[in-house]
Amino acid sequence: MEHHEFFVATIFNRYIANPIAGLLGFHADHDVLPAHLVMIILVSLGLILVALLIRRRLSVDNPGPAQQFLELVFEGVLGFMRDIIGPNARRFFPLIGSLFLYIWINNLIGLVPGFMSPTSNINVTAGCAIIVFLYYNYQGFKAHGFVKYMAHFAGPSLVIAPLLFVIEIISHLARPFSLSVRLFGNIFAEELIIGSLNNIFPFLISLPVMALGLFASTVQAFIFIVLTMVYIGGAVEHAHEEGDHSAPDEVHQTLEPTKG
Repeated sequence: MEHHEFFVATIFNRYIANPIAGLLGFHADHDVLPAHLVMIILVSLGLILVALLIRRRLSVDNPGPAQQFLELVFEGVLGFMRDIIGPNARRFFPLIGSLFLYIWINNLIGLVPGFMSPTSNINVTAGCAIIVFLYYNYQGFKAHGFVKYMAHFAGPSLVIAPLLFVIEIISHLARPFSLSVRLFGNIFAEELIIGSLNNIFPFLISLPVMALGLFASTVQAFIFIVLTMVYIGGAVEHAHEEGDHSAPDEVHQTLEPTKG
């Protein structure tokens, strides 16, 4: 789909981005921000606003139905993370939860007419993948130390250690490429199909495809965070000398609003 089809990006540039660029001394004959960057800004601001609104409604003493639902989701996701990462998975929840919401909403927003999915742009998915790559390797270095973490790439046998080390390094370097291309390819194809159907047939004809897009967007976000969990788990494995002895009310502690 062409850039001009995303009228939300055009309006944002015309009334917000371009005037700000003009005030800063930049004058261009075209939109200052590409469509995918406009969508990222809108999604990020939306997530921040929703988080602030939800945070104001949280209560330890009198949790409402929405908070109870969030606590159930938290417990379920945390249990799933512990199965993959290990007993200390709770400290990785902020990254995993943020990644899922960010990617999921970015996937879904393209189903709204006038918007596009930022994750249909390879630069966006590559950014997410590089963050994951840097983060899990940092956690590996932090858990084991530089020498021990690098040594685990060589395997247990000194005979094949040099060959295995090279293979493992290449494999790890390929992970950001794999993560980014998988997400980009699926969302780009989804947008292309839905956009083509909307141009050829009446809008209602493509509704079943949009429903499939909703499912595919959710699955792709889920796959991304599961692979992230696997990478983190592999990086920090055998580094847990003690289990995660969190208090039984850890869910309430996590959702408890900060007291002024």
